[in-house]
Amino acid sequence: MLQDRFGRRFYYLRLSVTDICNYRCNYCLPEGIGCGRSLMGENPLSVPEVATLVRAFASLGTEKVRLTGGEPSLRKDLVPLLEAVRASERIRRLAITTNGYRLPSQIDAWHRAGLDQINISIDSLDPAQFRHITGHNRLGTTLQGLERALTLGMTTKVNAVLLRQYNLAELDNFLAWIRETPVTLRFIELMRTGDNRAFFASNHVAGSDIETLLLREGWEQVIRSRDAGPAREYFHADYAGRIGLITPYGKDFCASCNRLRVSAQGKLHLCLFADQGFEMRETIAAGDSEALAAHIRVLIGGKAAGHQLHEGFTGATRNLAMLGG
Repeated sequence: MLQDRFGRRFYYLRLSVTDICNYRCNYCLPEGIGCGRSLMGENPLSVPEVATLVRAFASLGTEKVRLTGGEPSLRKDLVPLLEAVRASERIRRLAITTNGYRLPSQIDAWHRAGLDQINISIDSLDPAQFRHITGHNRLGTTLQGLERALTLGMTTKVNAVLLRQYNLAELDNFLAWIRETPVTLRFIELMRTGDNRAFFASNHVAGSDIETLLLREGWEQVIRSRDAGPAREYFHADYAGRIGLITPYGKDFCASCNRLRVSAQGKLHLCLFADQGFEMRETIAAGDSEALAAHIRVLIGGKAAGHQLHEGFTGATRNLAMLGG
C-alpha cells in the first residue's frame, strides 16, 4: 500500500490526459487556451504509457482512477485510454470528469469501454448564466448527456463551483433540481490559483456556510468510502439526490487526503497546489511498471502535511485546467 510519512494511504489516482479545455470558464480559463496551442496539448501520455502508469499505481494499492483534463473528450483516443485503465483488474472504479460538451454522442462508447462513474461540470441551471460562466450555450446538451448516463446506470455527479456573483443565488434552484434527480451535486469552493487573484477575492464563498444551511434543514452526512474523493456528502430522505461539499479552506481538509495526481505529460504532483511536479516520463516510456512503482514510492516521501492556500500560496497551479482541479 502506498503510504506517506503522515500515515495517509492513497487509493485514488487523478490522471490528466490533456491540459487543453475548449471552455472559457470565468474562474479558470476566461481567455481560452490561447492562440497556437494544439488541442492535444504538449505531448500527452500515449495509451501504452497510460497502461504502464496504471499498472504501477495498481500494484501500489490504487483502486480508483479518474481521467481529467483540461477536457478529456478532446482526446480522439479517449476510448482506448479508458480501456487501458480498465484492463487492470485491481482498478475497481473508473471515473471521468468532463464539461459535457460532447456527452450525448460519446457517453455510450465510454460506458462500453468500462467507465462506471462520471462527474459533469454544471455551474448553473440557468441557460444564460451557464453561457456567461462557461462561454458556451451548451446547458441543454449537457443535461441530455447527464440523463443518458443515468439511464446507463452510471454513478453520476455534478460539479458546481460556488461563485458569489454568478450562481450563489441559484442555491434553491439547485436543491429543487436534486429533489427529483438522483445525482450527487457537489458544491466546490472556488480556489485561488496563479491566474485568478482578483476573481477569487470577489467570488469566493465558504462551503461552511452551505453546510450550516444543510444541517439546519435536516441533511445527514454519508460515511465516506476509502477511495472517495474530497467531498463530504449529505443525504436527505425527501431528496432523490445528494449534496457534496468540497471545502479546501476548511479545517483539516488535507488530513483525509487519499489521492495523487499525474499531469498529462507524466509528472507526479503530490498536491494540486504543490510548487512542482516530479518527472516520471522516462521511466513510464520504458514500460517497466515495477521500476515506476519503486520510483513513486520514493517520491511520495516528499508529500507535505497540507497545502498553504490560507497563506495565499498556489504553487505551480496557474489554472485548474492544468491538473483537473
